[in-house]
Amino acid sequence: MREIVLDTETTGFDPQTGDRIVEIGAVELMGHVATGKTFHEYINPERGMPEEAFQVHGLGDDFLRDKPKFAAVGQAFLDFVGDSKMVIHNASFDMKFLNFELGKMGLRQLPWEQAIDTLAIARKKFPGSPSSLDALCRRFGIDNSSRNLHGALLDSEILAEVYLELIGGKQPDFGLSTRAEPKEGDQSSAWTPRPRPVPLPSRLTEKENAAHAEFVSKLGGDAVWLKT
Repeated sequence: MREIVLDTETTGFDPQTGDRIVEIGAVELMGHVATGKTFHEYINPERGMPEEAFQVHGLGDDFLRDKPKFAAVGQAFLDFVGDSKMVIHNASFDMKFLNFELGKMGLRQLPWEQAIDTLAIARKKFPGSPSSLDALCRRFGIDNSSRNLHGALLDSEILAEVYLELIGGKQPDFGLSTRAEPKEGDQSSAWTPRPRPVPLPSRLTEKENAAHAEFVSKLGGDAVWLKT
């Protein structure tokens, strides 16, 4: 099962009043395991950056001036997503911006049914509790110390971990930059524990060892302890 975890950064809250996307980040999952494939673009919004938005993501006019416009990356984004489910935190926000930009290009719209809203999942699972991405990281013990500012690709990587916790807990083979799901015919590489370099000390006292030895001596030569 292929899923795309994605996030966007924008100049504001409403594309209908002139706000635009300035960054898209997306991470591919196969069977809830990151494949290492990502989509990431900074985008020239063709307008100035409001100070309020700059304080959120740190993407200013000088940095974005030479970046491609959405029209140059929109088709590549659609091709990357395909018909896979999109995992988004507060999906209605990102979807309205993405469909606005795709609509300007005359490209197909992303149907709401294609989105999985982790904000809605979190609110249903933990009613009355904070459901921001940072709050969920604290709840699940996920390290987000590098998230000083919002960034679409970083937030997608963090959201991928949060999503997995929300749907049932981290699997042993989950990792954001490790290996892909094994293909049919591949040899098994199942994890096995390594032996301890130094055995744990016995918790039995000398008195307990002596009592055990005396007990075993009374069982005869067929005692199971004498055959190991």
